[in-house]
Amino acid sequence: MIFRARLDLPLERDGSGRFLPWIVALMVYLASLALAGTLVVRDAVMRWDRGLSGTLTVELPAASAGIRDDGAVASALRILRSTPGVVRADPFDAERTAELLAPWLGTNVDTADLPLPRLIDVQIEPHLEVDLGALAQQLAAAVPGAQLDDHRRWLSRVLRAALAIEIVAGVIVALVGLAAVTAVIFATRTGLAVHQGIVEVLHLIGARDGYIARQFEQHALRLGIKGGLVGLVLAIVTIAGMAAATRVGALDDAARVLPALRAPAIEWVLLVLLPLAAGLIAMLTARITVLRALKRLP
Repeated sequence: MIFRARLDLPLERDGSGRFLPWIVALMVYLASLALAGTLVVRDAVMRWDRGLSGTLTVELPAASAGIRDDGAVASALRILRSTPGVVRADPFDAERTAELLAPWLGTNVDTADLPLPRLIDVQIEPHLEVDLGALAQQLAAAVPGAQLDDHRRWLSRVLRAALAIEIVAGVIVALVGLAAVTAVIFATRTGLAVHQGIVEVLHLIGARDGYIARQFEQHALRLGIKGGLVGLVLAIVTIAGMAAATRVGALDDAARVLPALRAPAIEWVLLVLLPLAAGLIAMLTARITVLRALKRLP
């Protein structure tokens, strides 16, 4: 009905809104990418938070290259497994260490020849308080140089970075919306100037301001939704291309350190609503612009 409704003013035949759909398409495209980036980062942070909840990592000093020193690992495991609240304590084997280093060093590196620190993965009971300070002191006393990492410092940095990304994305969306509103105002004023004679005649013979404004707002709604759909399609193609690029080809190793381009399905619905939001913004902007112009007529 929106695209088929007949307008009494010949707005379709003038060039006042010729470029408006393309401007809206660009705005929706940029807003979609910003919103998609926010959703992906938020989902990645939530997954990392869930994955690190209740986990600790014990780092023991590196042994000399090519020399195994299991005494330090055994001492640390004995302390960890005897600590109330510790559910599991497993040392990283060579294969797991190689998997962690693969994104940076590749898959053909022999970790046995590298002076790498020994790592122990620890799982604690989430609902039971563990004195991490005392545990760290026990480990340091048994194995000089041992460190206990509860990931809170790293996760807090990630959360701050994610918040900064969300703020930047919000600013981008706000600026994009402001630019779209400005474009609609310009196109509407141009249309009013082109059809000034018809608008004045309608106004003099008693046509209500709402009736005249409705002509422009319906026209702006059509153009806004059409442009928004184009921008959304381009954004989906871009996001799909980025997702494919992180899974295949030369980017495969680098992609392992990047968050997966995924988020809950309900959140992706927000992208689908952007063309409708663009159309409504264009409609309301056109209506307000026309009504203000009509108030200045005698």
